[in-house]
Amino acid sequence: MQKKGNRYGVHRVLEPEGVLPQPALRLDNDFSEIYDNEILCDVATLNIDAASFLDIKDRAGNDPEKVARIIIDIVNRYGKHQNPRTGSGGMFIGEVTRIGAALKGRIDLKEGDRIASLVSLSLIPLRIDDILAIHMDKDQVDIKGQAVLFESGVWSKLPEDLPERLALAVLDVAGAPAQMDRLVRRGDTVAVIGARGKAGLLCCYQAKQKAGPKGRVIAVVHREDGKADVENAPFVDEVIVEQADRALDLFEKMVQATEGRLCNIVVSCVSREDCEMGAILIAKDLGKVYFFSMATSFTKAALGAEGIGKDVEMIIGNGYCAGHADLALDIMRQSTYLRDLYIKRYC
Repeated sequence: MQKKGNRYGVHRVLEPEGVLPQPALRLDNDFSEIYDNEILCDVATLNIDAASFLDIKDRAGNDPEKVARIIIDIVNRYGKHQNPRTGSGGMFIGEVTRIGAALKGRIDLKEGDRIASLVSLSLIPLRIDDILAIHMDKDQVDIKGQAVLFESGVWSKLPEDLPERLALAVLDVAGAPAQMDRLVRRGDTVAVIGARGKAGLLCCYQAKQKAGPKGRVIAVVHREDGKADVENAPFVDEVIVEQADRALDLFEKMVQATEGRLCNIVVSCVSREDCEMGAILIAKDLGKVYFFSMATSFTKAALGAEGIGKDVEMIIGNGYCAGHADLALDIMRQSTYLRDLYIKRYC
């Protein structure tokens, strides 16, 4: 008989006792037996969080072999892939191999199904037996290994009409366009910082869908060579080239672009540090700033806004929103431009 597991996976926490898996230091990644409320998967590919993968590449000097060693060291040390420098993880795709007895018949899943995890690797017990390939420009790592999802874990069956790597890339950031769907109103001016990235372009698309023809979507990219992907997008109204950590320079360009009115909604998808104030400055008073980046510092954002007397609502990016997977995948079906661009990038 299988052992009874805790809904939130506390039974896998080794250190410190009594905390949830995400803030835990170490998890149990011995899968010789699974608990009654776990889903065991053979993992094929990890999609590493952008901030985490950027940090790992910087530490490794962009050497794939060193990247592999760092990733294996993290998993061996902590029982999960949670970069200790960023605190973030990523997600995986794989095949279901075993379903705990308490879940069988309760969930729409069977052994052999191909799924993507929609919860972070920073809370998923993971074992890596071998790293097969590292895709340095895609933030993806092909592995041989296993992971378990808890009863509370969110997952999505991989769609049959889209390539797996495309689905993996899009589902990794599905929470971002879903929040745009909630936040943006008709006629809004929306700024997307880090607009060339996979989260940024999805946000631009959904923001334009909600803002409508009288609204404006302003894409902010940090250099000229990243401009074409957003400038050619049919759902972007204007492009600003500026580094997000140069807050005053970005502010001046946004004042000019909006004739001083600034933005109703600002979303930051930048994977670098010190970009909080640029996002806050370009929002209107009583506007909303949505930080969809694991590089965001709550302290810098909160105290920085206070320091400049800026009254804005600041929202921390939650990777989960009800229906976010379907919404993000539907964008790939609706937008030929994005689908073709993302297939070129990630497949």
